[in-house]
Amino acid sequence: MFRSKKDMVFVILAGIFITNAVVAELIGGKLIQIGPFVMSIGILPWPVVFLTTDLINEYFGEKGVRRLSIITACLIAYAFVVLLLAIAIPAAKGISPVNDEQFQAVFGQSMWIIVGSIIAFMVSQLIDVTVFWYFRNKTGDKKIWLRTTGSTVISQLFDSFIVLGIAFWLPGKIDFETFIGSALTGYTFKLGIAILLTPLIYWGHRIIKNYLDSDIPA
Repeated sequence: MFRSKKDMVFVILAGIFITNAVVAELIGGKLIQIGPFVMSIGILPWPVVFLTTDLINEYFGEKGVRRLSIITACLIAYAFVVLLLAIAIPAAKGISPVNDEQFQAVFGQSMWIIVGSIIAFMVSQLIDVTVFWYFRNKTGDKKIWLRTTGSTVISQLFDSFIVLGIAFWLPGKIDFETFIGSALTGYTFKLGIAILLTPLIYWGHRIIKNYLDSDIPA
């Protein structure tokens, strides 16, 4: 089924990447408050997306990340279409444990989230891969932390403002002050997570390298 161990690694990383990206869109309509700060709960799966993006970048190059990003954006759009159809089909009266109003309240809010996220996702991924390979070409195999953290720092600045702007501010769900505060909070959270994930990135590199160099069959 898989021609090489590298194929196996790509499928596993791609599966983790796509799953977390789609889940983030589906749960993104819920806002949480941490102290005085407000942010989307959809931020939770994104650290895993950062981690897998960096590993795919390292082992499969710029084209690998770009292709996977396009595939993921198409799958998010597919989820958008399925949700539209699911909302349009009425629930069975007196039978369905979830009525139309409840379903709409949860997944109807995801519509703007998905539109904003597709745009933000593609913009941030293109920026991420460009910055990653700028540092990669400058430092070679050294300073993994620089290219992984540096690409996330820049790309997620755009992502945080684009997705919240389209999903919440433009539809009038939050005011401008809340939008700026939430975007900065989300960005700070992502930045902190990106720094904390640095040891896991080195660990992931070691696991993949050991697997590719081992005698274990694909």
